[in-house]
Amino acid sequence: MAITTDDYPFMAQALRLAERGRYTTMPNPRVGCVLVKNGAVVAEGWHIRAGEGHAEVNALAAAGNNAQGVTAYVTLEPCSHTGKTGPCSHALVDAGISRVVYAMEDPNPLVAGRGLDYLREHNVQVDGPLLEDDARALNPGFVKRMERKLPFVRCKMGMSLDGRTAMASGESQWVTGKKARGDVQRLRARSCAIISGIDSILLDNSSLTVRIDELEMPDAEQAAAKQPLRVVLDSNVRLSRKAKILTQETPILVVHNGSADADKLTGWPDHVEFIALPANDGRVNLGALLSELAKRQCNEVLVETGATLAANFLRRGLVDELIIYMAPKLLGSSARPLFDLPLVSMSSALPLKISDMRAVGTDWRITAVPDTEY
Repeated sequence: MAITTDDYPFMAQALRLAERGRYTTMPNPRVGCVLVKNGAVVAEGWHIRAGEGHAEVNALAAAGNNAQGVTAYVTLEPCSHTGKTGPCSHALVDAGISRVVYAMEDPNPLVAGRGLDYLREHNVQVDGPLLEDDARALNPGFVKRMERKLPFVRCKMGMSLDGRTAMASGESQWVTGKKARGDVQRLRARSCAIISGIDSILLDNSSLTVRIDELEMPDAEQAAAKQPLRVVLDSNVRLSRKAKILTQETPILVVHNGSADADKLTGWPDHVEFIALPANDGRVNLGALLSELAKRQCNEVLVETGATLAANFLRRGLVDELIIYMAPKLLGSSARPLFDLPLVSMSSALPLKISDMRAVGTDWRITAVPDTEY
């Protein structure tokens, strides 16, 4: 049996289900499953959070005795290994599933086609991939971490209509409006880590946490339950022991260049960890940082920082996606620029592709990606 037009709406439904785990599944991928028999949906499920049932297991539990002979539409190849839960490919065979339609193969080397092979070996019809691009887009961080051992890097910036982020004095609250700030909270909630530089922390005294009251979404409490790792790039350990970021006792990773005096690294709260990474010209090597975060199972990371560090990520080709909030204000020519990029010719410009633009309250949100084909 091959893919038919009848398969598309059921896979689209499975993708919508997977999307419901956007804020809760990390470090696992977001996965949805729909069980269908004779053209009717028997049951559905999605992966809710790491350590709990996978999408297929949840769908099979909902189907009960009705799972025999159904077609399972799964957004990711059913796993074949035992982690915190058992292998889903085995569960599907044991339940008597007759056909599996998958959106994409699992990029995890522990699976990588083995789940599909197991199904075929046990006389389950396997068809796919189907809507593969949509499935990959659903899990950009997980896919990149598995394929390249790096997290997906999203850089968030806020600016005025004339491309400024703060007054010359550093005053910046608030360039954008309430709706945009709520949107940023949702970006934080879907991220495994938030990266900022010490200068931004000292200037803004920010906490870098997900604030439930600003999420403005259903299940806000669940979305904020697992706070992202807060990463502060602080080459010479200038972080104040009275900084606001220390008040919430969720993990903080302070990254330095190894040259700090030992007394600067002691006497901190238990939720603060210090690590030294290789340096470039005294600054933390950003590639080494991202490799470290991937080892810590970070899928998506959000860069929330000032013009200098953001530009360093861009210049080194480490940004996968830019999200820029543009406010209907003019801050003037003496205000601070969006990126510290002292470019002198058009040939040195960094080309981007705008993938989305939409209103967020009184502001506009622009989503762009580096144009590698320019």
